[in-house]
Amino acid sequence: MPLHHPKHRHHHDEDVLPYHRSDDEAKPRRPYAPSSFPTSPASPASAHRFLFLFAVVCLLLAVASLAFAVSVIRRPAPLQPPPTSVVFRCGRAEDSLRSFLASSQNYSTGDREKVLAVVGVHTELGSAALRAALRATWFPPNPEGIVSVEHRFGLSFRFVIGRTNDKEKMADLQKEVDLYHDFLFIDVEEGTKSPQKMLAYFKAAYDMFDAEFYIKADDAIYLRPDRLAALLAKDRPHHRTYIGCMKKGPVVSDPNMKWYESSWGLLGNEYFMHASGSLYALSSEVVGGLATAKNDSLRMFDYEDVTIGSWMLAMNVKHEDNRAMCDSTCTPTSIAVWDSKTCSGSCNPVGKIKELHNTTLCSKSPTLPPDVEEEE
Repeated sequence: MPLHHPKHRHHHDEDVLPYHRSDDEAKPRRPYAPSSFPTSPASPASAHRFLFLFAVVCLLLAVASLAFAVSVIRRPAPLQPPPTSVVFRCGRAEDSLRSFLASSQNYSTGDREKVLAVVGVHTELGSAALRAALRATWFPPNPEGIVSVEHRFGLSFRFVIGRTNDKEKMADLQKEVDLYHDFLFIDVEEGTKSPQKMLAYFKAAYDMFDAEFYIKADDAIYLRPDRLAALLAKDRPHHRTYIGCMKKGPVVSDPNMKWYESSWGLLGNEYFMHASGSLYALSSEVVGGLATAKNDSLRMFDYEDVTIGSWMLAMNVKHEDNRAMCDSTCTPTSIAVWDSKTCSGSCNPVGKIKELHNTTLCSKSPTLPPDVEEEE
C-alpha cells in the first residue's frame, strides 16, 4: 500500500504550534547582555522553542529517511539476461524434449509429467541409422509428433542413451539431439552393463514422469503404439504388474558358450519365468520400488532380462504373458514384431522395419480387429 506523508509546514512557530503568551512575558524584560556562558537558567519559553526546533529537525530527518527507503523499494530491479536454455534434469539424467519445450514455449519443467506410459527405446551411439528408420516408420519423427502421440494415446516416447567421454561421438550425437529433441539421457556411461543401464533408466523415468507404466523397448523392433496403449489401458486388479513375453531357458554355465551366466551357481539348471528383454512393461508401483532402492542392494546378473525377472520375483508382482508383444510377423493383433529365435530383434533391422511399415497389415490395419462372423 502506498505510504502517505504529511506535507512539511513552514518553520514558523505560529503555524506549527499555537503559542499563548504568559503574563510574565507581558512584563518588561531586562536588557540582553551577550556572554560566553549563560549566567542563569534559560527561560521556559526558550526551552520550549529549542525542543520544538529539535523535534522539527528529527521529524525532517525521519521523513527524508522514509522517503529514501520507499524510493529504493519501488525502484525496479535491474533486468537479468534470460537464460540461454532451460534444462530438465534429474541428477545427470536429462530429458531433451522437455528441455526443448521449456526453452521454446510456456512449459513447466518442475513437475513429473503425467502420462499413461513412458516408452524408453534403448539405443546406442552407433545406431543413428536405426533411429532414422524408426523415425521414418512408427516412432514420432519430431517434437510435435511426440506431443501428438502423447495426447492421442498417453504414450511418451524417448530414445534412451548414456554418455561417453569420446568428444567426437558426443558431438555427433548432440547434432542429432539438436535436430530431433527426442532423447532421454541417463546417468551411465555408454558401455555399462545392461542391468545397471536399465536400473538407471527406471530411476530417471520415474523421477521425470508420473506414469501408470514404464516401458522398455529395443530399437530393433516394429511397434504399434495404438495397440500398446490399448493393452496398457485395460483394467487390472493387480497394482504390481509385469507385462511381456514370458519365457524360461537353461542356464549356461560354460564360459566358452554364448549367454554364459557368471552367477550360474545361484540359479540352478533353468532360469525362472521372466519377460523377454526386447519389450516389457512395469507398473508404477513396481518402478517406484526400484527407484527408491539402493543400487548395491539389488543383485545384478549378467543379462538384463534375467536381472529384471529376479527383481520381479522378489517384489511379488503379477506376471502377465502377452504373445502379441513378440510376434515374428504382423497380424491383426500384433503389438510388436521381431524375431526372438534368430536375432533377438530384427535381422537387418533398418531394412526390415521399413519393409514391415510398407505392409498394410503392419501399419494401416485397425487397432483392434473388427468382429467378423465366420462363414460356413
